[in-house]
Amino acid sequence: MEMDPVKVHTVTGASGVPISVYETGDPGSPAMVLLHALGENAADWSTVAAALCPDFHVFSLDLRGHGNSGRSGQYTFELMRDDVAAVMDALDLHDIALVGHSMGGVVAYLLAQAQPGRIARLIVEDAPPPYPRDRALPERPEGGLSFDWAAVPAIAGQINDPSRRWWAYLPDITVPTLLIGGGASSHIPQGLLEEVATLIPDCALVTLNVGHNIHRIAPAEFIQAVLTWLDGWPA
Repeated sequence: MEMDPVKVHTVTGASGVPISVYETGDPGSPAMVLLHALGENAADWSTVAAALCPDFHVFSLDLRGHGNSGRSGQYTFELMRDDVAAVMDALDLHDIALVGHSMGGVVAYLLAQAQPGRIARLIVEDAPPPYPRDRALPERPEGGLSFDWAAVPAIAGQINDPSRRWWAYLPDITVPTLLIGGGASSHIPQGLLEEVATLIPDCALVTLNVGHNIHRIAPAEFIQAVLTWLDGWPA
């Protein structure tokens, strides 16, 4: 499936960091914002964006330190949340469907908590909020990278936060939410997603047993799950 022509924006994010945004689809359709995982960029959503742009006005972001966005050396979920909010301000986006995978899913949780009036639907792919774990940092690959390696230890430090402090705010997410879990093949304990689904007041959990990178491994099934859940929105 070919994507509609892509319009590229550069928006000033938190602390002046330039954020690259890729826009496609009909401006008259409901807006959807896609947030990628650590080490990825907006292009990771290309298959999904191409499938969804006939029905949605799709905005794929390069989060700070990734793709063509600025490499600030400062990386936290909170800064990324504020970058996305700045993009929404600059492009006048309201009542959006917000989609996040892995790191982008955590950013999406925080944004839904902070900007409840601007998020109409929340979709999180295989990501609970940070929880205590002992996952070792990978070694930096040789050669050039499409992202700032400094983001890896910075975000990993937050992902492994033993306090579970963000879990207390999940009941504050008032928008309808869909969690899509990767099942037993994922490194994410799926019981944590079940716990998230009990804490967010209006939350559905769908499992596609293909692993953590659901939208890449099984794009058709991922897209179908999203479209089925969004059916009837907006009324």
